[in-house]
Formats: sequence, C-alpha cells, structure tokens
Amino acid sequence: MEGFPYLESKESIQSYLESVAGGEGVGLDDLRLATTLDNRDKLASFRAKFCLPTIGEILEGQVIAEGVDTAQDCMYFNGVSLGLQPKGARELITKHLDKWALQGMEGHVFGHNSWMPGLEEMLSRGSAKIVGAKPIEIVCMNGLTVNCHLAMASFYQPTKDRFKILLEKESFPSDFYAVESQMRWHGYDPKEATIFVSPREGEHFWRTEDVVQLIEEQGDSVALVWLPGIHYLTGYVFDMETITKAAHKKGCYVGFDLAHAAGNVELCLHDWGVDVAVWCSYKYLNSGPGGIAGFFVHEKHAHNQQLPRLLGWWSHEMKTRFVMNNILDLQAGAAGFQLSNPPVMECLSLKASLDVFADTSMRELTTKSRILTGYLEMLIEHYLTKEKAKPGSQYVTLISPSDPKQRGNSLTLQFSFPMTEAYQRLKSRGVLTGLCRFTHTRVAFSPLYNSFKDTWRFFQILKEITV
Repeated sequence: MEGFPYLESKESIQSYLESVAGGEGVGLDDLRLATTLDNRDKLASFRAKFCLPTIGEILEGQVIAEGVDTAQDCMYFNGVSLGLQPKGARELITKHLDKWALQGMEGHVFGHNSWMPGLEEMLSRGSAKIVGAKPIEIVCMNGLTVNCHLAMASFYQPTKDRFKILLEKESFPSDFYAVESQMRWHGYDPKEATIFVSPREGEHFWRTEDVVQLIEEQGDSVALVWLPGIHYLTGYVFDMETITKAAHKKGCYVGFDLAHAAGNVELCLHDWGVDVAVWCSYKYLNSGPGGIAGFFVHEKHAHNQQLPRLLGWWSHEMKTRFVMNNILDLQAGAAGFQLSNPPVMECLSLKASLDVFADTSMRELTTKSRILTGYLEMLIEHYLTKEKAKPGSQYVTLISPSDPKQRGNSLTLQFSFPMTEAYQRLKSRGVLTGLCRFTHTRVAFSPLYNSFKDTWRFFQILKEITV
C-alpha cells in the first residue's frame, strides 16, 4: 500500500490530490478519486475497529429525506462532539461486569485483569503517547471542568501585583466559567482580573505575534496564561510552544485546555515545557459520553510538594495508601493530583480507544487528516464558494485556517441560508456534523474511521442542498 506523504502546505496537498486525479484520468469530483485515495490509506482497516451506525439507525424516529438508502453507513463527522464507540469497549466492560458479578471485591484487587493494579498506569502510558508527554506527567481522572479547577488550584496563585489570567475572547464555557469562578474565589473581580486575547478586527483567527506581544506588554500582571490548544469554533491551532516560551519569560504559569486538540493534532507538551493541561476524552479519543478526562503536569513540578493543590486519598502513594495513618505520602507527578479512585468502567472504555491509538501514531493520523480536510476544502473551493457556485445557487464559506499547520482535522462551514436549515438538510440525508451557535457547522474528521468515500458522499449532498 502506497500510503500518503506528510504534507505541510495547502499548495502541496492540492498538488498531490490533483496529481492522483490526473494519474487516474479522473476529475476532482469523481468517486474514482476517492476510491483511489482509500486504497492508498494505510489506516483504512481501522474503520472496522469502530461501531459505525447506519443512516437508519442514527435517524430512527427522525426525518429522513426521500430516496435515502437507510442501510448505508451514516457520514459521521461529529467526533468534535462525541467519537464513535470502539468495538473493544463492549468486550472490556462486559468482562469486568462479569468479574464484579462473580468475584465482588476479590475481582477488584486480585487475579488476571483485576481493576486496581495497573489500569491507571496503562491509561497514563497510552495518553502520554498521544499528547507528547512522559507517563509520570499524566493521570486520567474526573471530568474536564473539574480538572480545570484542580489545575487552577495549583497554578493560579494570585498576588497583589500578579493576579490576572490571560484568556481567549469568547472562550468555551468550560474555561470561561472555571476562570471567572476561580477569580471570584480568590476575591478578584473578573472584569479587572481578565486579559482577553482576540483576533484582529475583521479576522477569524489569532496571530501568534499578537498573543506574544500582549504577554510581553502585560505579562508582569499575569499569574496564569490559560488558552485552548484548538479554538472550538474555527479549528485554529494555537502556537502552544511559542506562547509557552513567551509566558515563561515573563514569569507566568501556562495551561492549555486540549479538549479539541488531544487525539486531533500532534502535541509535545513535555518538550514545550507547558506547566499544566487538561482535556476530555469523549471527542477525538472516543471514550464515550462523559468519559474520564485527562490531566498533565510537567515533570519539572513532579516532586514539588510545596505546590498548592487540593488533596484526596488517591493523592497518596499506592504502596502505602492502605496504612491509613493519615500521614500523607504524596505521589510524584500528575498522580499526586488525584482525589478519588477512578471509575473503572469509564477507564476501560478509554482503554479500548487507547488500544486502537497504540497501533498507529499521531504523525500517521495527522498525515491522513490533512489529506482528508484538504480534499474537502479543494472540492468546496472548486465548486461551492460564492465565486464558483452556479448563478442563483446557495454557497458555502469556509471559516477555518487555510494553512494545514494552523488547523486541526475539522473544517468549519457557513452557509448562505440559515444554518439550522442546512443542518437539518444534512442530517436528514445521513450526515452528522457538529452544529455550533446555530451559525456554523464543524465537519470534524477522525482519520481512525472516516474515509475518502465518506467525504465524497458528503460533498455530493452539499451540492444537492445548495442548488
């Protein structure tokens, strides 16, 4: 199998796609191009590792457009909200339900595949590979916003002169509410303690130089820089390495919410020197609704027992945890930020997905996702933009960075007619995308289970609903 080249620019991706189409003697809008790309895809077999609903299953009891074959697989581009179920999850969870039923507490601590010993470490190792960290820097626990608060409990240490948090303007509610409540908890008015970083007037995306300049100008008053790894609406990827270096030069702690980045793009949290990061696992990491979240603390903080933190029994070293003398033996690294024993079923669901990730790499996933997004981008730009659409037809506007290095594996679309109408037209034909603010929809690719034929089918539907 030929595989895909690792490409870093829009021009090189489009040149590659045009070359493949030319080699096959077909047009860009030809199913045979999608078929050829699927045949070159080294990750194509991963699709079989996931439960992919049919159109009939996913739209049961809902409106289905006339002529739609309900036996076909749905076109699922909604990993930005909830990833599909790994087939291994059912087997793992069923096995442990049986163990609980047959062994009770004995199944928790003894025997093959017992729950307590090893499971936390397996999740840490698997997650570390995905976010570019060391296992000591990772723990899976709680939910996303709980982890936001635990991160800020340790890394938001306001003083009289340094009490502000630098935050993305119009940030995701998980971050906005957590930040504001942390400020109030410490006695600060969010209007005075927040520094917002925004795109320039008339632009959709942040310029790294603007973020760095703001940090250089106001960093002496900033206790914590708290930004997303990827902007949830546009898919824009923040330059986390450059921002971290700039903030550290000004003495600020740096944290990132990677809810839309973990499992989406290549990350190097350890090498970048990020202090703390959090993420959910039910989006691109496919752990299931409300799945257990991730928490990263850099190794440089691993043995700092003076770092403020909220504590619980699970902060205590495993080897001495059951001595029960109430003398804290704090675990090193991220594990020392745990509060409670982890929910085993959620952990097993995540493990099923991490087992799939273990058979590939973020570089391979990024390579495919750039070709996928570039393929849809090229088709839209050739046929469906305002400039290319037929006279009198509706059209589509792309609200995502054109530079593949500045976006994740999603494209944000805006239609020339009401978004809620466009969304329902798509859904009734078996397309699931991420609706956002009722003005945009996010087409989120998962290179683990999305195919080029999926993308071609989606584009044919786009043409149908914009006529």
